[in-house]
Amino acid sequence: MIAANLPALQIVLPLIAAPLCLLLRRGNLAWALALFVSLAAFAIAVALLTQVLDSGAISYELGGWAPPWGIEYRVDVLNAFVLLIVAAIGAVVLAYARRSVAQEVPTSQHSGFYTAFLLCLTGLLGVAITGDAFNLFVFLEISSLSSYVLISMGRDRRALTAAFQYLVMGTIGATFIVIGIGLLYMSTGTLNMADLGARLPAIGANRTVLAAFAFLTVGATIKLALFPLHFWLPNAYAYAPSAVTAFLASTATKVSIYILLRFFFTVFGPTFEAEEITLNNLVVPLATIAVLVCSTVAIYQGNVKRMLAYSSIAQIGYMMIGIGFGTVTGLTAGIAHLFNHAVTKGGLFLVLGCIVWRIGSCRLGDLAGLGRRMPLTMFAFVLGGLSLIGVPLTAGFVSKWVLVQAAIEQGNWLVAVAILAGSLLALIYVWRVVEVAYLRPAPDSAPEAAEAPWSMLIPAWILIGASIYFGVETSLSLGVAEAAARFLLGGAG
Repeated sequence: MIAANLPALQIVLPLIAAPLCLLLRRGNLAWALALFVSLAAFAIAVALLTQVLDSGAISYELGGWAPPWGIEYRVDVLNAFVLLIVAAIGAVVLAYARRSVAQEVPTSQHSGFYTAFLLCLTGLLGVAITGDAFNLFVFLEISSLSSYVLISMGRDRRALTAAFQYLVMGTIGATFIVIGIGLLYMSTGTLNMADLGARLPAIGANRTVLAAFAFLTVGATIKLALFPLHFWLPNAYAYAPSAVTAFLASTATKVSIYILLRFFFTVFGPTFEAEEITLNNLVVPLATIAVLVCSTVAIYQGNVKRMLAYSSIAQIGYMMIGIGFGTVTGLTAGIAHLFNHAVTKGGLFLVLGCIVWRIGSCRLGDLAGLGRRMPLTMFAFVLGGLSLIGVPLTAGFVSKWVLVQAAIEQGNWLVAVAILAGSLLALIYVWRVVEVAYLRPAPDSAPEAAEAPWSMLIPAWILIGASIYFGVETSLSLGVAEAAARFLLGGAG
């Protein structure tokens, strides 16, 4: 009975637990409940991915109403992979969060923090699992509204401004998405995404469908922070509490990329002419510019959180280049990099949270001598940085290597060179941190430093270790990504 209802439980458990955290009032009790629920969500995501790989897609009818009339939760290899990423990151970050939140969030807001965190987790999981377009918008708004609250809880007063800026841009993106969904409903009379994909070819690319495609594309690219629609992201990551930054950097933009993939390849289909034009003439050039420009901007940042935020925009560029190619190799690279970047950047932001917990700052100059004073923490940063650069035997190398192969397959040597140039730029900004931490002596006025608590170090090392492990063992990341790519292209080679 439980196994048959796993798709519903994936959403119901964190959704019910969220208000319970608020009722508990005590921060430690709320944290314990949130952690238990996130671990349960992770276990469910593992079970769903295993079942999909063994038996094919799962269709779950809510309330016994058959699709397309009722809401359907549909789990295929693509969204099962995204569910695994979101649930895994959520569980690791919540394990880390207790000590970090205790220092960075006022005590009176702790139960509210875990409530908002579980609502954000619910929304992101819901976006990935639902097969209904309007239901996707509802879950997107749940995750967005709760993420605005989470960002605003940062102690720095600029967190409120960052949250407001994110709210404005996020609302514009969501409005575009819901207008696109409304136009599709007007054209087809259905909201089920599989049914939309079946009906649209018969209707053709009329003006209403083209307008829907345009609204959905722009709305999703705002949400995923594709250059030049990325201006909300650096401040949101820089001033949010450390646990929030790690969670959102690893999940929110990835789920937005999933939305784009789902509409492009399931609803409109890989042969939709406007989609081919958009991918080739718009997405690939903008993503390539993002890699070069944002990697360069990252070099000049004095705040390491902002540096990694601009790095994230560049890494989104890598994913979108792969998606823009629209081939099996390109999509495999993009989807694999989605996973690899989630574990790498999540680990790096957790490491920064350990530094903030100990010395109260993540300004580059304040990291002087930290390699000797916090050796485990800084070594984790070095390993994560190597994956960010794309050094062999790291997860970042695997997806970048496949991405270069995809560019060469397309005969696009300019993009292949840009990918390699982006890695060289990443080497520069990672080296800036390494040089300060290991080669500069700590000033006499520097506070006494030691390692962060094990309850924070272990989760950070889990993600950093994963970024190394999946650079060697690629059957999960690359294998599932390739299966998802072939699924999206209808089994095309």
